[in-house]
Amino acid sequence: MSETAGLAAALGDWRALLGEQRVLVGEAVHSRYGLDTTGTQRQIVAALLVEQADQVAPLVAVAKRYRLSLYPISTGRNWGYGSALPVRDGCVIVDLGRLQRILDFDPELGVVTLEPGVTQAMLADFLDRHAYPFLVPVTGAGPHCSLIGNALERGYGITPHVDHFAALTDLEAVLADGSIYRSMLCEAGGEALARVFRWGIGPYTNGLFTQSGFGIVTRASIALARRPERVAVFLFSLRDEAALAPAVARVRDILQRLPGVVGGVNLMNRRRVLAMAAPYPQDRLDRHGLIPQAVVDELGAQYQILPWTGFGTLYGSAAVMTAARREVRRALAGVGVRLIFLSPTRAAQLAALARWLPGRVGRGLASTAATLASSLELVAGRPNQTALPLCYWRNPREMGAGMLDPARDGCGLRWYSPLVPMRPQQVCDYVEMVERVGLEHGIEPLITLTSLNDRVFDSTVPLIFARDGVGAGERAACECYRAMLEAGRELGCFPYRMGVDGMAELDALLERSRVFGQRLRAALDPEGVIAPGRYEGG
Repeated sequence: MSETAGLAAALGDWRALLGEQRVLVGEAVHSRYGLDTTGTQRQIVAALLVEQADQVAPLVAVAKRYRLSLYPISTGRNWGYGSALPVRDGCVIVDLGRLQRILDFDPELGVVTLEPGVTQAMLADFLDRHAYPFLVPVTGAGPHCSLIGNALERGYGITPHVDHFAALTDLEAVLADGSIYRSMLCEAGGEALARVFRWGIGPYTNGLFTQSGFGIVTRASIALARRPERVAVFLFSLRDEAALAPAVARVRDILQRLPGVVGGVNLMNRRRVLAMAAPYPQDRLDRHGLIPQAVVDELGAQYQILPWTGFGTLYGSAAVMTAARREVRRALAGVGVRLIFLSPTRAAQLAALARWLPGRVGRGLASTAATLASSLELVAGRPNQTALPLCYWRNPREMGAGMLDPARDGCGLRWYSPLVPMRPQQVCDYVEMVERVGLEHGIEPLITLTSLNDRVFDSTVPLIFARDGVGAGERAACECYRAMLEAGRELGCFPYRMGVDGMAELDALLERSRVFGQRLRAALDPEGVIAPGRYEGG
């Protein structure tokens, strides 16, 4: 049977399984799934809208029968890494976004079992309606993004469970032959037990389904952090670049002294904070299309933003908070300035007051205070869109109201997200590299360092560009990314995740792990039915 005939036959079988309206082809596929902030394009032959989890296994069987490749997505809002695009051309999208059931919740132990289409906002609404005292594992991607999708990409946040995959305790998946995967502990000891102990028994196999194409995950259990008695943040600034190295050592000390109390600590350079608080100064750029340092300094003064800003989260009882504040003050003495502690309520009050301040500086302070208040809602486990306006910083189109969608709205964004060991000199060398390479490629170096633990930061660097219709911005960001990838690797820093068009660069660096990945693929999916090309090499 020819490839065209095979696709036609498969579409007929899928329509019989899902219904005519849930099998998309042609322009309907491109307009819904083909847009991406990086400018990457893929040829997508069809899209399948799944309504029930038990439809996944038979639709996989159809793909296997006709030798077609599937690419599963949850909500497809993987902005900056490929959005809903597959790694390779010729795939059929399997959209799991309509699988929105919360299947089980243990109100005593705080473990939720849900489907891939459940978003941060949906879980927040569920917890609020039942007055369950637990936090949503929020991210900067916004309230309309999938919880399972983020965990399977090994995402993270700054709430008490920083590592979102570490909070995933068990999962169920459909394999390429249509069979169902369940963990050993789930089968031998029962689902209830598997939900509360992530490692299970025997080989740890749940991890095979993260950052891979070895199966389609249809449900997962996630342990939620209990809402503490008090939630607060500490904010501090660094007066100059020379303070960064000692600040890294002090942050490491805080994390070591206060495990379980400090959720995470962010260090953000001035340009990154300005990108969140100030409009893009389009009319004040230099001949290279960059913001001159003098303008950066001027805007920093207007918005009261020093060269580096630190943002840490605190959780615990009133007594624990008192002790934690004392430890933080001691640790940052002589390095951090403008150290303050704020609760979400206090931040909201300050933002309201700042709106009444007159003049240009007043407007700047009001903008900064409003951003801070929204950020504290995230710290308290309340999903919002605070971080998403960053994607629009160089977009000439206004954001508009309602749900933001950077891919739909033509934003230019590519993420460089390397792991950076928490060694002061190595961090400084990394920062210097990002600033140098970014400016060389006409990309503003916007740097955040987020602690994953007391040993390593994840650094998120948004390569933001204007979509000009001829691809110049896309090319500059792509070249900048590749230069940072190579220079960062030489410094001992490498991304914790790759975009859909970055798998070739990763594969070029692999040898033994590529062979191992190929052996896994040969055993689990020799015909490349599910997400071929994702991380396994070859």
